[in-house]
Formats: sequence, structure tokens, C-alpha cells
Amino acid sequence: MSDHDTAQGALDIRVALATDDERYRATDDIVWFGEENTEPVAAALEGLPPDQRFAAEVEGADPSTYAGVYGVRPLVLSAPGSRGDVRQVPVAGLTYVGVHPDHRRQGVLRAMMRHHLEQTRAEGVVVSALHASETEIYGRYGYGLAGLEFQLKLGRGTTLTAPHLDAEAARITTRMATITDAGMADRIRACDLRVGARETGTLVFLEGVYRRWTHLEPSELRDREAWRALFAQLDGVDVGYVLFRRKHKWEDARPGGELETEMLTGSPAARLALVRRLVDFDLMATVTLKTIGADDALWHWLPGPRGVSDAHPYDNIWIRLVDLPAALAARGYEGSCDVVVDVTDDLLPDNEGAWRLSVAGGEARATRTTDPVEVRLGVAHLGSAWLGWGNLAAMHRAGVVAEERPGAVSELWRAMRLDVAPWPSPGF
Repeated sequence: MSDHDTAQGALDIRVALATDDERYRATDDIVWFGEENTEPVAAALEGLPPDQRFAAEVEGADPSTYAGVYGVRPLVLSAPGSRGDVRQVPVAGLTYVGVHPDHRRQGVLRAMMRHHLEQTRAEGVVVSALHASETEIYGRYGYGLAGLEFQLKLGRGTTLTAPHLDAEAARITTRMATITDAGMADRIRACDLRVGARETGTLVFLEGVYRRWTHLEPSELRDREAWRALFAQLDGVDVGYVLFRRKHKWEDARPGGELETEMLTGSPAARLALVRRLVDFDLMATVTLKTIGADDALWHWLPGPRGVSDAHPYDNIWIRLVDLPAALAARGYEGSCDVVVDVTDDLLPDNEGAWRLSVAGGEARATRTTDPVEVRLGVAHLGSAWLGWGNLAAMHRAGVVAEERPGAVSELWRAMRLDVAPWPSPGF
């Protein structure tokens, strides 16, 4: 997702359903540039429903492209429950966002973002989510960073110690497959559905997205093997998987191959079995694990931080509350609170103002109030905390959230927080 936007000027910008798939794809190709895309348009846009492809038009623009485009992937996101469980919430997965280079800084992005939020609210979807290519953009539109991910590099033969999981992990078998094998899309989605029923932060996509993942372009195969899937099975049922591929590398006549992964998912025992298998492949010297969460069990299986040769943090999912009271009621809560919050929201005025957030028995209710305000914050701050990760108390100490009643921010955060940070999700 890319653009640097300023306030909308006098330019007449019209955002509506994109009716020309060729123009839509051509615009996306210009925004994201790269090797020529030769696959059919229908294949390139699979997993992005036709009624969720939108475009911005301006007078005098190149008729072969749009001034800007965006799309929405309907997703199911596992949000916090009330008793250590999860609640699977439909969300609008904002994607394909881009502004034609000829129309940057003309208000196109702001017009599309406003259209998206209003459209999402009209459809009755209460939360929007995205992965950002440029992190400074989306906070302006009310999105809050709701989780981190890490990329780690391990050496071959790394020891993973988990004495109280060893017996369960020993019951799990791991088997390889190729991503292009028949039925692979359905198999991966079925596993995501099982894991998503237990783990906060898990995303489940429409079937077309998984089919898209199993189609490999020539550019994805250059110098590397096709993506493989390694499944973890318990009693014949898939309980986890990881996608990986290897690259040959030799140094001084010794094998120094590199193995990289995507989408490591599953129960803790399944993940333990999968990672132990990954660090034991022949001819490999390093294993790069992506999308590792801040509280991933892997951190505790290693002998310490120096057991990782390279670690890089990245932002993961960003959350935007579209219908504030409905979004706060959609998730569950481990604690209770009764706090009056004053919320700012530049794009959705129905969210602005004072709300009494009352949480009891794991359920939240947000109602309008004229009582004295106890916490002042932006809608992006609530989005950051919505999955239980964005620490409101830390934001208060940092001076980005204001407190009028001593202890009110901590009371609100204790209700929203999770014991374990949400799982990071794959990009969409």
C-alpha cells in the first residue's frame, strides 16, 4: 500500500466500484512496478471479489488506468474471547491500495480511504484491517498498529528445549508436500480454520486467496525451488503447517544452503515439531523463520537471544474500528472496567465524542454519555489495543493518551489486554 497524501484539494475525485479489470490491474502494475505480469487478469485478481474492487477517477487522467485503486478481502479474524478462548470476527481486509504516480498529493488516497470506511460501515462490518507497506501512512486514517512480527535466523541443528511439550510433540508426524499439489489450497485453509478456533490473531481467507497462493509465477521460482508445505499431523489430522523453500549455496566445498519460511502456524506442539524438522534439513546452514510473534513459544525454546543469529522486528496487522461500539462489543474481555473515554475520529464522526465503556462478565457495552471524561485518546489507539497488544498504559506514559482520572487508563487496559500477544498474520 503506497502513497504520500495531503489534504484533498479542489480536484474532483470520484471513488466507485471498478468496472474494468484490465484498467484495475494496469494501475496496480504501475503502482507496484516489477517484472511484466503475463498471467490472465482473472488469475491475478483471484481472491479479490469483483464487488470489492474500487477505483478513483479524476478528470483528464489516462483512460487506460485509474487515478487510484483499492480492494477489500473479506476475512475472519480471531479476536480475544472472554475466558481464554477466541471470537471469530468478520473484518474488511484492505489491500491493493495504490495511487497512480501522476496523481500523488492530490487527495486521491484520502478520498479512497474515506470511501472504504463509509462503505465498510454501510455493509455492517465493524473492523477494517491491513498490512502497511509504509508505516507512517495509515495512522492518519485511524488505524492502530495491533501487533508485531519478527524474522529470525537460526543455524542448522539449533537445539529447541521444551520438556513439558516433548511427549506431545513426539506424537506428531511431519510430512512434505508441494504447494502446487492438487487440493493444497483447501488443505491449508482447513488447517487455518482449526488453528483460528484457538489462537488470537489468526486470519482465515476466502478460498480464492488460498488458490492464489498455490499458483507460482516464474519470477517466484528463479534460483529457488517451488514452495513446499510441511504439515504437522496428529492422529491423521493436520494441526499445523509451514511453507518453505531452499536455495543451494556452497562455500569452500561445504554446503551452506539457505532455507526460508512463510506462515508457520499450529498448536505449540505442532510448531515445535515443525521447527525441529526445519533446522535438520540436509545441505542447509541457516533457517529464516518469518512471522514470529512477540510471545511466540520459540523464544522460550531457544537457549537465549544469542541463540538467534539475526532478528528483525516488523509491524504486522493494523486495526481500524469502523463502528466503535459494535467493534468493542465484538471481542471478549478478561477483566472488567467502567471508564468514560473521549475519542477523536477525523473520518467517521459517529465514533467521536464521549463514550462510557462498561465491561462485565467478559462483555463490553459502549454508550453515549455526558459524564466527565476520564481518558482521552484517538480511535487509532483503541484499534491498537483491540487485539490485546497495544499497551494503553504505556501509551499514557509516552504522552499519546491522556488521563483525567488517575488509574482510568490502567483500568481500561487491564480489561483489554491479553496474557499472550496475538499471533501475527500473513500479509494480504
